[in-house]
Amino acid sequence: MATIRKLGAKWQCQVRKKGHPPRTQSFSTRADAAQWGRELEAQIDRGQFLPPPVHGEILATLLDRYCAEVSPTKRSGKSDLGRARTIKQTLGAYSLPALSPAVLAEYRNMRLRTVGPQTVIHELNLVSRALRHAVSEWGIALPAGIPTALVRKPQKPPGRTRRVTEAEMAAIGRASHSAVLGFVIRFAVETAMRRGEIAGLCWEHVDLQRRTAHLPRTKTDVPRTVPLSSGAIAVLKGIGPRDAGLVFGLAADSITQAFDRSSVRARNLYVGESGASPGYLTDIRFHDLRHEATSRLFERGLAMIEVAAITGHKTLSMLQRYTHLRAEDLAKKLG
Repeated sequence: MATIRKLGAKWQCQVRKKGHPPRTQSFSTRADAAQWGRELEAQIDRGQFLPPPVHGEILATLLDRYCAEVSPTKRSGKSDLGRARTIKQTLGAYSLPALSPAVLAEYRNMRLRTVGPQTVIHELNLVSRALRHAVSEWGIALPAGIPTALVRKPQKPPGRTRRVTEAEMAAIGRASHSAVLGFVIRFAVETAMRRGEIAGLCWEHVDLQRRTAHLPRTKTDVPRTVPLSSGAIAVLKGIGPRDAGLVFGLAADSITQAFDRSSVRARNLYVGESGASPGYLTDIRFHDLRHEATSRLFERGLAMIEVAAITGHKTLSMLQRYTHLRAEDLAKKLG
C-alpha cells in the first residue's frame, strides 16, 4: 500500500508490495504524491510496471548463496563479490519471479549512465549464472524462464589498440621501486601470459632446459604449457632459478598497482626532463603487455593456431582482439 508523509517542504510517497522492492518518490503537494501512489499500485496490479506480486526467495539471498558456494570454485570468484554488492543495492529486494526482463533492462540503462558497457555485461552475466545455477542445482523453479536471456546486452566497447614501446617498458621498469617489476614486464611481453598466470608461476613448473613453463591453472581453466623465448629464459636466469616457490613473488593485484604507480612516475620524470610527446608513457595498462606480446608473435611469422597455443585464447575472434599489427611493418612485407 502507499504511505504518504511530510518531509520538510516535500511530500514523500512510498509504495510497498509483497515480492517487490519499495518505491519512493517526493512531490511538492500531497495530492500529487497520493496520485502517484495510486497509479503505481494500479500498474503493479495490472502487471504493467512489474510482474504480479509473488512470494519466494529474493535475489539478494540467491547472490549471497552463489558467492558463498559457487564463486570460490571459479577463477573470477573474487570479482563476483564486488559485483554482487552493486547488484543488490538496486535489485536485491526483488523476488526471483518478479525479476523480469523489463526490470533488468531498466537496471542496465541505469548502470550505463555511470559505468562502461563491459561492467554492465559482467553484472548481468553474474545474475544469469546465479539464476541458471539455482534452477539446475538448487531446484528453484522459474516458470517464466531465465529473464536475462531476453535482455539485450550493451554493445562491447572497441578493443584497445595501444602498442607499448621498448622505451616505455624500460622507463617504467627504471621508475619502479620494486626490484622485480622490470623482470615481470619483460617476462610478460616475451610470453603473452596473463597477470594472474605470471603471479602464480612456480619454479617447479619451469623447465629451463626444455624452455617451457607449465600453467596448471589458467583463466579459462584449461592448463597449458608456454614455450619460453630466449628473452624469457634470460629473465628467469636473471632472477636466479630455485627448486620451488613462486618465481616473481608478487600477487596479481600488487603487479597492477606497482605497474600503474611506476607508469605515472615515469611519465612525470619524462615531462620534467623534456616535456615532449603527449602520447609517450600515457594510457598504459599492464594488460597492454599481453596485447603487445600477441602482436609480436604474429610479427615473428607464427601461424594463428600457433599463437593461440601460446596465449591460451579459446577462439580466433578473441585472439584477433589482441592482435594489433603495425601498418608500417605490413608495408615492409609488401615490398
